[in-house]
Amino acid sequence: MLTELLSGWIIHQRWFAGKGRPIDELGVEFDTELRPGLRHLIVSVRQAGERDRYQLLLGTEGETSGRFSHARIGDGYYDAVYNPDLTGSLLEEMAAGRDLGPLRFRRLEGVEIDTSLRSLVLGAEQSNTSLVYGETYICKLFRRLIPGVNPELEIVTALARHGARHIAQPYGWIEIDLDGEPTTLAMTQEFLSTANDGWALALTSVRDLYASLDPSASNAGGDFSAESYRLGVATAEAHHELAAAFPTGVMGAQDVKQTVEDLRRRLAQAVIEVPRLADHARVAEEAYRRVADVVAEVPVQRVHGDYHLGQVMRTTSDWVILDFEGEPGQPLAERRALSSPLRDVAGMLRSFDYAARHLLADHPKADALRPRAVEWADLNRSSFLAGYSAGGGRLHAEDAVLLRALEMSKAVYEVVYEARNRPTWLPIPLAAFQTDR
Repeated sequence: MLTELLSGWIIHQRWFAGKGRPIDELGVEFDTELRPGLRHLIVSVRQAGERDRYQLLLGTEGETSGRFSHARIGDGYYDAVYNPDLTGSLLEEMAAGRDLGPLRFRRLEGVEIDTSLRSLVLGAEQSNTSLVYGETYICKLFRRLIPGVNPELEIVTALARHGARHIAQPYGWIEIDLDGEPTTLAMTQEFLSTANDGWALALTSVRDLYASLDPSASNAGGDFSAESYRLGVATAEAHHELAAAFPTGVMGAQDVKQTVEDLRRRLAQAVIEVPRLADHARVAEEAYRRVADVVAEVPVQRVHGDYHLGQVMRTTSDWVILDFEGEPGQPLAERRALSSPLRDVAGMLRSFDYAARHLLADHPKADALRPRAVEWADLNRSSFLAGYSAGGGRLHAEDAVLLRALEMSKAVYEVVYEARNRPTWLPIPLAAFQTDR
């Protein structure tokens, strides 16, 4: 029986969120034939009284050839994302803008989609599955489904209509109604085949500095500060584009106070979970106190929400920003909520610290290299902020107070994350609370 096969198979998939818990019930909620040999399924999984939905492209022919043995589900079924002879259907249906049963395939107005390209599964992702078509498109399938429009689709399509410069061009998407809400199943964007990942570029710079005879970050062969400046400009421009494409607002004094109380509560919870943070908590507490004393109101708008060096790509001409989904694991309403753009700035500042320090975790000369790490991070942080200001980003005196508090809040989150997942990396976020860095 198909549901029994799926129950045994789904628990081993990287994108399955319920690992370690028994499946109480699995049912097929939607089953749509896209073409002979290819079905689109939405399965409902119940565990410990909670329900999650997942989508699957189910192949029903050709598995016995052995080509897709690595994707075998059992008894003639396999995960068809790996079959390029079938996945062209996704592009074809988007290009045509068809409705197939409950599925709606859509194309962004004014674009054309080349349906002749064959797909290849991108192997790095955990929670989603991406198909790269030639060197032209990347189609992201959202495996775990949350009712509602995905923030990334909402943002990039709106920005594209406003002629935004710092996004990958969207082409189309797939949607369905779940719980009465239009829900994003997949989206297709421009594939930046020749671009370089910001995190990888930053690490190259750090490695060059650590290997250099000259201890100065600005004199090392891999100086990254000019790119950090350009990234700051691009970030400010993207924030202006977001403000033009979506509603904006102002957080009043009472909301600012409530936000500070929320930050303090999260800090207290983090100290309970990670006692090592207690010795540093006063630094965050002081940053939060200053916000309460100095900041009267905060401009808010749509933001990226999970901004770091791994979310940006350097093309031959400029920086491009990816993955506007917001912080993983947060409810959809929170990811779509208005926030201070300084939240993104704080995330990138923390990312520079991570790039500078994470190579020291197991380095035999960590103590000797730590001053270089501090200098590299400080240089690139200041360059990014200078670029952000030059690009029109708001950085007034009271903004600096808020930015400091948001950066401390991000570091508190990182402390808890590292304690749970990578204890050897815990010194990286803890260093954020040292006044001498």
